[in-house]
Amino acid sequence: MAARRLASPLIVIVGPTASGKTSLAVSLAQRWGGEVISADSRAIYRGMDVGAAKPTMEERSGVPHWGFDLVDPGQRFTVADFKQYALKKIEEIRARGGVPLLVGGTGLYVDSVLFDYQFAVDATERRLKFEELTREALQDYCIKNNIQLPKDTQNKRRLIRAIERQGVSSQMRSAPISTSIIVGIATDRSDLRTRIALRAEQILQNGVVDEATLLGGKYGWDTEAMSGNVYPLIKQYVDGALEDRSIVDKLTTLDWQLAKRQMTWLRKNPYIYWGNVGEIQLHIERSLSARSMVK
Repeated sequence: MAARRLASPLIVIVGPTASGKTSLAVSLAQRWGGEVISADSRAIYRGMDVGAAKPTMEERSGVPHWGFDLVDPGQRFTVADFKQYALKKIEEIRARGGVPLLVGGTGLYVDSVLFDYQFAVDATERRLKFEELTREALQDYCIKNNIQLPKDTQNKRRLIRAIERQGVSSQMRSAPISTSIIVGIATDRSDLRTRIALRAEQILQNGVVDEATLLGGKYGWDTEAMSGNVYPLIKQYVDGALEDRSIVDKLTTLDWQLAKRQMTWLRKNPYIYWGNVGEIQLHIERSLSARSMVK
């Protein structure tokens, strides 16, 4: 019987922020004719280039990248929206004969694809219902349903967002989709902390103050997109409450805390192959070679 080629597997690259996922993804994409789909909840917003640490066109090295600049900072974009978008891109990449690479540190985005999360069809109606509730009622709902409260428990929008993050139904796969190869970049803690600090310096040097000031004036400083990462720090700086050196120090701390939360999430997935860049490249090469043809 003649051999037939299988559909390209989905290569999934995870790891904490600043661990080197982009450079590894680009290298693998160049080697295997792949295209990258970003799974980063900060990179979906238009205009948030420096603050979200999106790879530059030079860093992308001619490899097609998807998942950037999907909505304006004031627009709503859910994990269900991401799953739908990612599945469409995976299908398109395979139709072109390419290898899809899902890359990012937003664990919920990645898992929605890997474990085929199912979402409530009445998501819009649910949001309208929650918007009618008081802050106190939303807080009570979170407590009764074991939903982690946001840091700002008085912010109604963030309370609703916390509830929506729990909007995944119990209908999901117990194991990842069979066509996936899942790898995670194992990084020494001290090395990762150094990389995070260096990137914080670069973000400030690359014009994040101008970017944030422009976005804050256009969309407001209190939108969901502007509430995280470096942007609240820039607001304090613009208001004269923070010096530029403090921005770097505080951003380093925030991203280090983010990295630890990301690793806590990722450690829940026993299907991830962890290794350094060389080990991951070898693992993927062997996996792709084994899956390339079937009798």
